[in-house]
Amino acid sequence: MKDKEEIMRILSLHIRQILDRADLDFDRLQEIRLRVGRPFVIVQGGREAFLTEEGARTGDFRRAWQVTAQELRETMELIGKYSLYAYEDELRQGYLTLRGGHRVGVAGKTVLEGDKVKSIRYISCINIRLSHEVPGCADRVLPYLYGEHGLCHTLIISPPRCGKTTLLRDLVRQISNGDERHKGHTVGVVDERSEICGCYMGIPGNDVGIRTDVMDACPKAEGMMMLVRSMAPEVIAVDEIGRYEDIHAIETVLYSGCRLIATVHGSDLADIQSKPLFQRLMAEQVFERYIILGNSFQTGKVKEILDGGGKPLC
Repeated sequence: MKDKEEIMRILSLHIRQILDRADLDFDRLQEIRLRVGRPFVIVQGGREAFLTEEGARTGDFRRAWQVTAQELRETMELIGKYSLYAYEDELRQGYLTLRGGHRVGVAGKTVLEGDKVKSIRYISCINIRLSHEVPGCADRVLPYLYGEHGLCHTLIISPPRCGKTTLLRDLVRQISNGDERHKGHTVGVVDERSEICGCYMGIPGNDVGIRTDVMDACPKAEGMMMLVRSMAPEVIAVDEIGRYEDIHAIETVLYSGCRLIATVHGSDLADIQSKPLFQRLMAEQVFERYIILGNSFQTGKVKEILDGGGKPLC
């Protein structure tokens, strides 16, 4: 994995040594979880395992290494480059994003200002979610996203940790580049959590195509409006819609003539249809394609592809 060093350098020395002894395949490693006073956990290929101090995997949490407060403190210092206060705006959202799009989720005691979270102190839990590029994972899906009038408005529905962001990234890359059957499109990506494009100082670290413009670390609704006004995109891509302002921005995108590709957390189409936030979009059949991902160990495993009326295409 090209970013293995990026992950290893942010971990405390002892945690790093345990991972070295474990000799993990970082291309399949999905999560590294550190909780003070509790077992060292990894998730690889969709399966959870505990790690002993010797780096052995075990299903018995009593044999696993118990993460210490010092190890977690050292890890947070390395993540924040010994200046965590500089990352307070990101921490208030509960996560930090590393170069390459890897996301570090944190939990601990929150500090409130009025009724809003100002920061998180006394961090006791860290979840490092690794971002993986899988070029070609959208190959079998892409042909179904074109209709008589070109690219279709598409919603990817997926449970957590099933590869929706990975699939979206490869769709963006292929739609942007084009191929012998379809011309390339100017794509605008709103990457609120820097997970799709893996930007560092505004420059994508992941391959998202030659005609792609990225609004990085920007709220989805604002980013969509900004891209429509300033970058004249033909396609807008956005991950994890779910707020009322997102829906309003989506309506603006549709009226502007842009094609839309979005993802949402859900188990199937019926699950999304039952949510009040999406009922009007569903009733008006705004989306012409639905990609349903299955809860599988295989990244981006497609369960079914439906048309705007919910009829199976694949």
